[in-house]
Amino acid sequence: MHINDFDYELPKELIAQTPAEKRDFSRLMVVDRATGEVEHKHFYDILEYLGPGDCLVLNNSKVLPARLFGVKEGTGAKVEFLLTKRIEGDTWETMVRPGKRLKVGDAVNFAGSGSGSDSDGQEGKLFRAVVKDYGDDGTRIVEFEYDGIFLERLEELGQMPLPPYIERENNKDDRDRYQTVYCRDEGSVAAPTAGLHFTEELLAKAEAKGVKIAYVTLHVGIGTFRPVKVENIEEHHMHFEEYFVNEETAEIINETIKAGGRIVSVGTTSTRTVESAARFDEASGLWLVQPGHGNTDIFIYPGYEFKIIDALITNFHLPKSTLLMLISALYNREDILRVYKIAVEEKYRFFSYGDAMFIK
Repeated sequence: MHINDFDYELPKELIAQTPAEKRDFSRLMVVDRATGEVEHKHFYDILEYLGPGDCLVLNNSKVLPARLFGVKEGTGAKVEFLLTKRIEGDTWETMVRPGKRLKVGDAVNFAGSGSGSDSDGQEGKLFRAVVKDYGDDGTRIVEFEYDGIFLERLEELGQMPLPPYIERENNKDDRDRYQTVYCRDEGSVAAPTAGLHFTEELLAKAEAKGVKIAYVTLHVGIGTFRPVKVENIEEHHMHFEEYFVNEETAEIINETIKAGGRIVSVGTTSTRTVESAARFDEASGLWLVQPGHGNTDIFIYPGYEFKIIDALITNFHLPKSTLLMLISALYNREDILRVYKIAVEEKYRFFSYGDAMFIK
């Protein structure tokens, strides 16, 4: 399939720059795959479409404040880091801008005066990185030196890694709103955005209705920033991302499958996690989820046969993106482009801070 098969026209003004006033007040497009019908709702209406026996699968990965602004030691040149993956200990893979300024052996200071951080009172406390090697796709492998505890210093000095299509500076609200209410395990460099619409109250109401809640973890990595660069999408290779499925989660999901309930995935990351963890069970003749820890480079595009999920809550995705290809595999490409056209006509808000879609 050609990359242009997944293109569509999107007016720039529909790219959401800020979140909805309240998480569950965002709009919700409900798409029925059986009939092709489209309904226009608000996210708090999602409970109308969930019932006893259903299981919501949510990604509880927490976004790191992974964007750092510092100065190159010796020259004072301003440098921006985006931490993309912890390799081992205090060694990280990072995207750097401007990349040409940093060679092996160079050091960047993030805690000193003029670093461009929001680090009130942090001057004098060590937080620097030394470039150790070159990584893939222009990244750098760096080792951090710091006073205190690394993640606490990152909280002090870092900013939330908002996507580049959000054309404004970070603000204090992003610390909360670019994070799900159920996030737990730090490790992502982008939010699992379908989950941003849920409130604690909405999840409690779902459970009271008999909906099961299961949490998986997939740390969203550098691949989320990488465009598809090949014309034939089958030649595209996803970056590896780390995932975890604990015993309790696997049991909840598998019991739901055995009982004939629906697995409703919240977001493409949750989808990729459970589909990566799928194993065929000879005894039951069913595809079930295997608990454990792994790394996945699963690429889901039209032609893929889903093994675990039955329905999907998701945001509206970028043209020509792997995420658009994934939802096109669940429904079909032609109908996805049809409902996206409707979304544009109805002025839905797109991408990370935008509105949601429920494909049932």
